[in-house]
Amino acid sequence: MALARLRKELKDLVSGEDVSGVTATPRGDDLTRLVGTLKGPEGTPYEGGVFFVDIVIPQQYPFEPPKMKFENKIWHPNISSQTGAICLDILKDKWSPALTIKTALLSLQALLSAPEPDDPQDAQVAGMYKSNIEEFNKKAAEWVAQYAGGEPPKDPNVDAIVGMGFTDAQARAALDGNGNDLARALNFLLG
Repeated sequence: MALARLRKELKDLVSGEDVSGVTATPRGDDLTRLVGTLKGPEGTPYEGGVFFVDIVIPQQYPFEPPKMKFENKIWHPNISSQTGAICLDILKDKWSPALTIKTALLSLQALLSAPEPDDPQDAQVAGMYKSNIEEFNKKAAEWVAQYAGGEPPKDPNVDAIVGMGFTDAQARAALDGNGNDLARALNFLLG
């Protein structure tokens, strides 16, 4: 293993000068076990989330890719919602010694922005992404809020009903009971 290269990569990742939103630090004294951190990209359902990635550096690094998996639960077609396993070509057969831990983390961040549902790690999530993108975005944002420290997604229908003097719970119950249809929910409440 090229320890000098790995030390340089880690020094660059923790320098604090980077604004990319990705970092990696050793877990204790072992340079072959790292924890990567990446911020959810703006304009995606992952925005506001902070994601942790378990990174294991193999003996043949940089000629072999690092082994990475998400530690947070995440709703994404290319990441297992159960295990955090990642389906990304540069972590498998498209790895090159010219790539670094940072480029791998940046690629994961890009994957959050542009899922590849036709090459899924999680078929159920990919199916939802392809058949109902609005429901997918809502669930992904809910998982960010629950597992990655993001803010809960805003529902404009709930906000509209709350703005009329009803409680958040009343608004959600009325919407849930009426297929999230604002007009029907209001008819139910004003009844």
